[in-house]
Amino acid sequence: MPEKKRMKTITKRWLFNSFGVMLIIVAAMVIAISVSVRSYYYNGARQFLLSRSDSVATLLESYSKDSSVDFSVQLRRLVEDYEYKDRSELMAIDGEKNVIITSSGFEPEQGQEMPDYDRAYSSQTGVGEFVGYVGSEKVMAVTVMSRIISDDLSAMRYVVSLTRIDQQIRTLILFACLLGLAIILFVLWSSLYFINSIIIPIGEVGQTAKQIAQGDFEVRLTPEKEDEIGELCASINNMAEELSNAEKVKNDFISSVSHELRTPLTAIRGWGETLMGMGQAPDPDTFQKGMHVIMNETERLSSMVEELLDFSRMQSGRLVMEQERLDAVAELSDAVLIFTERARQEQKVLVYQEPEFFAPVLGDRNRLRQVFVNILDNALKYSDSGDSVTVLPELREGRFRVTVSDTGCGISREDLPMVKTRFYKGHTTRRGSGIGLAVADEIVKMHGGTLELDSVKDKGTSVCITLPLA
Repeated sequence: MPEKKRMKTITKRWLFNSFGVMLIIVAAMVIAISVSVRSYYYNGARQFLLSRSDSVATLLESYSKDSSVDFSVQLRRLVEDYEYKDRSELMAIDGEKNVIITSSGFEPEQGQEMPDYDRAYSSQTGVGEFVGYVGSEKVMAVTVMSRIISDDLSAMRYVVSLTRIDQQIRTLILFACLLGLAIILFVLWSSLYFINSIIIPIGEVGQTAKQIAQGDFEVRLTPEKEDEIGELCASINNMAEELSNAEKVKNDFISSVSHELRTPLTAIRGWGETLMGMGQAPDPDTFQKGMHVIMNETERLSSMVEELLDFSRMQSGRLVMEQERLDAVAELSDAVLIFTERARQEQKVLVYQEPEFFAPVLGDRNRLRQVFVNILDNALKYSDSGDSVTVLPELREGRFRVTVSDTGCGISREDLPMVKTRFYKGHTTRRGSGIGLAVADEIVKMHGGTLELDSVKDKGTSVCITLPLA
């Protein structure tokens, strides 16, 4: 999928999830506010009318009990002088459901429908309510049946116009809608800003990852903020740096191995051609010298191939140990014996005093000897004529410790952390594939031990191998 299309898909999904949910929430909020406001104002109008009805009913009861006054006259005066006539209308209804008096002063309209009267008449509470249109005007009407038994009066009706109330309700609902719209627009803007702050860097990360996948290990990302994306950019940059180093090490390894293979092959081929050209009766000294070179170089090739095979097994997890109880001192002594003659021929001093103690360990005999051989080979390889290599075995705190120290060329402070890295060679002028020490370190780890190095440039190197006793 193209990067632009993928970003659009993420944006749409993000907006659908977050913005869609927010839209539903805001819509529900506006509806809830609208219902609440309408209920609040209508209930207020209803309570106002009911409170007036109580006051009027109290006055009418007092008039009915006072025989010195004319009830009809007092009723008319009460309705016509209604205190809240500017806000609502008061009507007196007789037993025939006719409006006999109104507070507005206009002639009452007879025969009009009064659903609130019918509801009050049939209700146990004697109160009925109606909200609807009278002509073109929306009103709320509350009818309260009279508690006075009289042919002139059956109920009092209170009517209030809802025009101004509905206008106020619409104003508040409009304000709620505008507030909801503002919230939606803010959420949309903030979501788009947030999405762009993620999508754009992710797009750059994806493009950079493609370049790295195509072999461009020099490309780098510039983190704009110290957040999760900044950490991702730093990780990508670190990955590119590691891949660049790995690529360099791999190329150096291929070059080194090619050179290492070419040298013994050239010697073998050269001496083979020389011996073949000597015919049926070769010179014995020349023949012996040639065969000695061929055997040495063959052994060297075999050792390199074995290191490569071990590395392959280590990479695939197939480097298996054949565990048995053995004496690590005996394996170390055998390894030292292998290099004694070589050290003499190269005019180097190999110092080793075989200890009198045993060092029983649980491990693979051949693999441990391979470790000792590799460390001794490196010590001699990176030493010059006249230098010394000292091998010191000892027992410490229930562990067998071997220290191999040389006075050779040493390792620089910059190269020291990398020497156990696969394919790494601190000295490209010295023979070797660069994976022997990495394999040795892995073998020691599989035996539950450690392999540590300490070195000073031009002064020498010390390798310490520690193995747990069985």
